[in-house]
Amino acid sequence: MDPTLFLPGAGGSAAFWGPVATHMHLDGRLLAWPGLGDEPSRPDIEGIDDLVAMVLDALDAPSNIVAQSMGGLVAVKVALAAPAKVRRLVLAVTSGGVPVADLGGSDWRADYYAAYPHAARWIGEAREDLSARLGDIACPTLLLWGDRDPISPVAVGERLLALLPDARLHVIAGGDHDLAITHAQTLAGLITRHFEEN
Repeated sequence: MDPTLFLPGAGGSAAFWGPVATHMHLDGRLLAWPGLGDEPSRPDIEGIDDLVAMVLDALDAPSNIVAQSMGGLVAVKVALAAPAKVRRLVLAVTSGGVPVADLGGSDWRADYYAAYPHAARWIGEAREDLSARLGDIACPTLLLWGDRDPISPVAVGERLLALLPDARLHVIAGGDHDLAITHAQTLAGLITRHFEEN
C-alpha cells in the first residue's frame, strides 16, 4: 500500500486519526498543525498555505492523504499543487474548498476559540472558494460525511461529489463532525476498501 498521511482539522492534534489508523492496522504518518488547537506554534506557520507547504515537504513519495475538516482544504490544495504526489484522497466532513455557509454550514469559530483560546487567530479567517479548480483533481476521492454534522452538512459533500471528477460519497447515519472518532471502525473499513481498489 502507498504511504498514507493523516491530516487533522482545526483541532490540530495528530491523535485525531489515531483510532482509524489503528483499526486499519496502518502505520501511516499522523500530522499535527502547529498553532492550532492545543498544539505549540511555530514562527513559520502563519496560514493555510504554510500548512500546505508543510504537507508537501512531508510527501517523500506518492501517497494517500486522509483529511478531516480544515485539513481537507489543505489536502485539496496539496492535490492541486502536486498531483503526481497524491495517489488517493479521503476527505471527511470538510469544506474541501467550497463555500460551506452557502450550503447551510454553521459558524464554528466561537465554539472553537472557547475550546482553544490560545489557537492561532488566522484559522478563523481561512476561507477559500476552489470550486472552479476542483475539476483538475483526477485522483480517486472518497468523501465521508455524517448526516448530523451542523458544521459541514451533507450538502457540502454532495457539492464536492458533483465537482470532483472521480469521487464517491458515503454518508454515515448518526455521524457528526467528529465521526472519525465516533465511527472509527466504519471509516477504517471504507478507507481500506478505497485504498485497495484498482
